[in-house]
Amino acid sequence: MKRKVKFDYARWIFVLPALLVVGILLVYPIFSSLYYSMTTKHLIKASYDFIGLENYKAVLSDSNFYKAFLTSILWTVGSLLGQLFIGFTAALAINRVKIGKGIYRTLMIIPWAFPSIVIALSWKWILNGVSGFLPNILVQLGISSELPQFLSDSSLVFLTLIFINVWFGAPMIMVNVLSALQTIPQDQYEAAQIDGASKFQQFWHITVPHIKVVVGLLVVLRTIWVFNNFDIIYLLTGGGPANATTTVPVYAYNMGWGTKLLGRSSAVTVLLLAFLLLVCLFYFTII
Repeated sequence: MKRKVKFDYARWIFVLPALLVVGILLVYPIFSSLYYSMTTKHLIKASYDFIGLENYKAVLSDSNFYKAFLTSILWTVGSLLGQLFIGFTAALAINRVKIGKGIYRTLMIIPWAFPSIVIALSWKWILNGVSGFLPNILVQLGISSELPQFLSDSSLVFLTLIFINVWFGAPMIMVNVLSALQTIPQDQYEAAQIDGASKFQQFWHITVPHIKVVVGLLVVLRTIWVFNNFDIIYLLTGGGPANATTTVPVYAYNMGWGTKLLGRSSAVTVLLLAFLLLVCLFYFTII
């Protein structure tokens, strides 16, 4: 006797709006970029032709692309390591606080709560090489003999941007790691203390196993977000000075809106997508 399998339509009806949003905002742009990357699509000219992989050849033969790619790697690694260190340390510290934990957590999350455009413009005002608060206070305190040009000096600008991004992104790491720490049963620590385990042994054998999945997912997400970061860099430096802070997203933007070569700009974004997929595959293989 055959058994009838009931198909639950209700769950698909509830999920359908989300699927439509994902399809419109994610799937369509990906495939349209993939198609335009094989054409001579131009932002001004209406007509365009199919040229296959010529845009990819042009991008991969451009030295500026490799320079932007290296800058993106350094930007991502520096920002990610800084955010993990600050966020993880802050989470461990706040988790040990007994009084006022909510106040400290709220104060720590303030940078992440503001829109990136507010963050960028605020730091641009603070670091202004003429009237900025920080350069002038450094001169007044005798730390610097002249006004530091944090956003126009090629020797300072990249480290300055990494510092701002670490300050901006560390609270997210802190909140998520702190949430994971608060789910660890305290009786495990008490049992470890009775057995004579040291603080490092408790951390390595109790804390790390409970939070490693959360930290792993944070690393994946932050890698994608930081590598794709555009607004903070563009608003603060526009990729300058002399392309010192031009990352792959900024390079793609300048290609698309500067030279109006939308097809070639789409090829850059497709290469960026392929690279991030490989990075995610590597991460998920590890975790």
